Amino acid sequence: MIGAFGLAVPWPRTLCAVGAHHRVYEREGWRIYTPRHAPAADLAGHLTFALKYEGLDLLVLKTLFRAAGPAPIAATVRATPTGSYARRIWFLYEWLLGEELDLPPAEKGAYVAVVDPDLQWTAKGTASPRHRVRNNLPGTPAFCPMVFATAALRTFHARNFVERARAAVADVPGDLLARTAAFLLLKDSRSSFAIEGQHPPQDRIRRWGRAIGEAGRRPINLDELLRLQRIVIGDARFVHLGLRFAGGFVGGHDRETGMPLPDHVSARPEDLGDLIGGLAAFDRTVAPELDPVIAAAVLAFGFVYIHPFEDGNGRLHRYLIHHVLAERGFNPPGIVFPISAAILERIDDYRRTLESYSARLLPVIRWQPTDAGNVRVLDDSADFYRYFDATPHAEFLYACVERTIEVDLPAETRFLRAYDEFRLAIGGIVDMPDRMADLLFRFLSQNGGRLSQRAREAEFRALTAPEVERVEEIYRKAFG
Repeated sequence: MIGAFGLAVPWPRTLCAVGAHHRVYEREGWRIYTPRHAPAADLAGHLTFALKYEGLDLLVLKTLFRAAGPAPIAATVRATPTGSYARRIWFLYEWLLGEELDLPPAEKGAYVAVVDPDLQWTAKGTASPRHRVRNNLPGTPAFCPMVFATAALRTFHARNFVERARAAVADVPGDLLARTAAFLLLKDSRSSFAIEGQHPPQDRIRRWGRAIGEAGRRPINLDELLRLQRIVIGDARFVHLGLRFAGGFVGGHDRETGMPLPDHVSARPEDLGDLIGGLAAFDRTVAPELDPVIAAAVLAFGFVYIHPFEDGNGRLHRYLIHHVLAERGFNPPGIVFPISAAILERIDDYRRTLESYSARLLPVIRWQPTDAGNVRVLDDSADFYRYFDATPHAEFLYACVERTIEVDLPAETRFLRAYDEFRLAIGGIVDMPDRMADLLFRFLSQNGGRLSQRAREAEFRALTAPEVERVEEIYRKAFG
């Protein structure tokens, strides 16, 4: 259909074909079906094949409906008015385009789900009597990325990470848990800046950490995003706060000509208000019905593809992950998952995840450079940011959540327990201020548990040789 109608849309990540063999198999981005799966060589046949086997690509469908016009869609419904696929196609046409076909309401046919839950993630759904379908699309016409129900996501979903996270901290004393939470919050804030290649002053890191700690308490809308942008930017003398007035892209410039070299082209400024409204509606009405991690991935990566601000988009994108997880009670009480730290550990996978859509989108966006070294998008591109395949993003985020629960939370509580043991044992040897004990620990940790000759002769020259040996033994017992 993309080829037959000349649709300027990104190609799906997996393409389907009919082969000569009587078995279904996948190879190098293709899923090969048997001759008996071959669709009729017309629009209705190929649409039915897509809904039955390929799942919904809403961007392809909306672009196709505009190109084909209402007549062939109405004819498909009239040919099989009680057919489940015809009624789903009919509903999708009207839902995506906001235009009713010249058809009377359906009178017969059992209600059927618009999205096949065996293929893609769905919302609970509401009935559409006109089409006799159940609208279980995981979004609204203003914003509805789709997520395939892959084996990886089904496994993640079944593992009940909420209970696993609570179990990871169940036996941690309250004071230790509070310190763990404070450290993880600061760690996530620092990591979120580090992902952007920034190393701001400590007070700015703490200010953003406090904002992350309040995630989930306020609904997401334009005003809230503007408030968060002001916090994350801080000094706005050289940054425009608010929605962009000009185009935007992620990438670099040619060193000689200054020509933009985009890796990703952001949404047009005239579309930003409507797209942010779509995000807000998704957060308010649809996200509560979805798996929390999948909802967080859809909202956060949708935001970063839109890229509505001149600066701060990446950190707000990761804030939205915290927002959904906290709002849904996914975190243990009082704990903020250090998602940014987990992302920083897998930064190459993170970039590949972002590129899973950007690289397919870039060839179909028509743009021209501006005199200011920016880009100007030449066509209506809003739908590119409403409808995309968020499956890689959900799988990546779930992997980060798994690492946080299985590795980071236990490791941090173990570290703080060991550090308390170290500080208590040091106090049995010599009385020293907290800052000196912290400095002693840092010197030991940086030098494999041994106090360097320089430290012995400078900051800790007051320690005797036997005391140094005992300090090093204490460190080894506490930290291994």
